[in-house]
Amino acid sequence: MKAAILNEFGSVENFKILEIPTPKPQFKEVLVKVIASSVNPLDYQIRRGDYKNELTLPVITGHDISGVIVEVGPGVENFKVGDEVYYSPEIFNGQGSYAQYHCAHESIIGLKPENISHLEAATLPLAAGTAWEMLVTRAQLKINQTILIHGGAGGVGIPAIQIAKAMGATVFTTARKVHHPFLLELGADYVIDYKNEDYIHTINRLTHDKGVDVIIDTIGGNTLADSGKILSQMGQVITLVDIEQPQNLIEAWGKNATYHFVFTRQNRNKLEELTKLVESKKLKPVFTKTFSLSDIGKAHSLLETKAGVEDFYGKIAIEVEH
Repeated sequence: MKAAILNEFGSVENFKILEIPTPKPQFKEVLVKVIASSVNPLDYQIRRGDYKNELTLPVITGHDISGVIVEVGPGVENFKVGDEVYYSPEIFNGQGSYAQYHCAHESIIGLKPENISHLEAATLPLAAGTAWEMLVTRAQLKINQTILIHGGAGGVGIPAIQIAKAMGATVFTTARKVHHPFLLELGADYVIDYKNEDYIHTINRLTHDKGVDVIIDTIGGNTLADSGKILSQMGQVITLVDIEQPQNLIEAWGKNATYHFVFTRQNRNKLEELTKLVESKKLKPVFTKTFSLSDIGKAHSLLETKAGVEDFYGKIAIEVEH
């Protein structure tokens, strides 16, 4: 099979498309012919070496798959050859998605939603799965609660807006002005131009100084410290971003706030819930660029730098097979 092999960390030039043996499914595993994948911030962070102590080179990276089962290993009970599936490979444990075939334990895969393509499905597992974990598992968001989603036009922000609306919340989000019409159409109730507005002042004005019940942080920086200024009493902050420097959470302490730190986990139940949302048209995959597997380096560069594409939003899909 062909695969994008990373022989050393650093530049996108370090990806090499090579021919390697196709893996064989072991106990409780299936072999999936990969039709599509996608690119996430985690992928370029791994490529440049942010997690080099967790991996042994050479390595196949990538964390989204949509494809077709072509072989089942011994003990598989829930899937059969020909099933169309989607999932996120186990991070830091085995081969990633940038290859023509992939072996996965049946406990982490789900049947692909029937009403979307493989390219669309491949943009969901890691990003939408993370959004689900933040909103449902951690925040346990309730109907009529208010939520601020930072980075609404990003890979996690877009599904987070849709899932929060499906759960009955009032959604505030931050994004550049160019993305406001799209995010309002997606379901956001209020969109704040973080480039030209003080989102803290705006949130307090719109909520009459009550603040929001839940804050989703996808951007980092001073978000954790500033969140306390716009949280309601007993509010929650859920972040997927590493803490690069100490932050003063005194404002959150005064609100009796709860903080959650999320590094998403793989499981079939989460995918089954996402499939229900997609098939009921409450969750729509959004990708604005598609690259071939041979151009994986270009896809990484676009997501990492967004050079020359200032209006970029959503996910990047990778077409592995036509």
